[in-house]
Amino acid sequence: MKYVITGSVGHISKPLVENLVKAGHDVTVISSKNNNRSVIEQLGAKAIIGSVEDVDFLKQAFSNADAVYTMVPPNFGAANWKEWIGSIGNNYASAIAATGIQHIVNLSSVGAHLPEGCGPVSGLYFAEQALNKLAGVHVKHLRPGFFYHNFLANIGMIQHMNLIGGNYGDASTNMVLVNPADIAAVAAEELLNLQFTGKSVRYIASDERTTGDIAQILGTAIGKPDLPWINFSDEDTLKGMLQAGLPEEIAKNYTEMGIALRNGSMTEDYYKNKPVLSNTKLESFANVFAQAYHQSINH
Repeated sequence: MKYVITGSVGHISKPLVENLVKAGHDVTVISSKNNNRSVIEQLGAKAIIGSVEDVDFLKQAFSNADAVYTMVPPNFGAANWKEWIGSIGNNYASAIAATGIQHIVNLSSVGAHLPEGCGPVSGLYFAEQALNKLAGVHVKHLRPGFFYHNFLANIGMIQHMNLIGGNYGDASTNMVLVNPADIAAVAAEELLNLQFTGKSVRYIASDERTTGDIAQILGTAIGKPDLPWINFSDEDTLKGMLQAGLPEEIAKNYTEMGIALRNGSMTEDYYKNKPVLSNTKLESFANVFAQAYHQSINH
């Protein structure tokens, strides 16, 4: 089988490529950076360098593929982030329609059932819709929870303020969490089997924990077992991200996503279609978190 994988050598795409290559398949990886070429080739895959904003490039990259894994890369320079995310979905759809590919595994997110109010994830709603309009193409949308690795962004906050928090709610707020390698395993399973038909959604989660649990588990791993979870106001959340150097468009979208986590709208469809949780619990990531935390201190 010939697979094309977007997402370069990120937390999901890299283990996904490793799984497909190990199974003996022909794998091509799209990356926007030429310096990733050697890394991709070392994985046993072919590299093709270009931008997902270029439909003609995507048509060339997708030609002769049996199936494609699509994901929208981050773009912190977008003037309208949701609109840009949706536009990449449209680009993928145009290239898929032109090349006759019949199976797509698309990375989306918990919350992508909402066309508005969910920050960048609402952009993924429109990317899903673009793919759903493709006639005769089978699409499996993967909707994972909140990535464990996102907590690495809180290291500076913990070091300087001795707390962890966000505008997700108080310490009793439940969060749906996922290990990126678990997403890669599900994507590989779907691509290797290609048994899905029509347009369908699959939720992926590794653990469900309250924000208080998260603070306690990550805090214990770094020698701060009493680390508190603090619920920040939306105003303070936005201000903090702007002070940290995030563009206003990005900061506003992340603040909006926090509101959707807090009020439960982001996870409402997840709980109606809850998956079996994987065995990769938050405690396993806590070791990775502690290593990154201590390396940060030592630098």
